[in-house]
Amino acid sequence: MYATYHLSSAEEVNNEILEAIKATFKSKPITIIVEEDEDYSLLSDEMKAELDNRLSEADEQYITAESSINLLNKKYGL
Repeated sequence: MYATYHLSSAEEVNNEILEAIKATFKSKPITIIVEEDEDYSLLSDEMKAELDNRLSEADEQYITAESSINLLNKKYGL
């Protein structure tokens, strides 16, 4: 099992997060890795190409962001 915490800065690390980790993993051994998250919000070339393809679609094929998210949830169980 694993858990990922994305923080906007190291200043956000607090006792709540530590307590959540303790509650989740209890007495199990864990490894904590801290890395700078420079690329978290960047899109890959593949993602950019897909978005460019979507921009060129006919207006009749347009779906709302909410509909798109619902379809992704159904397909991937998010």
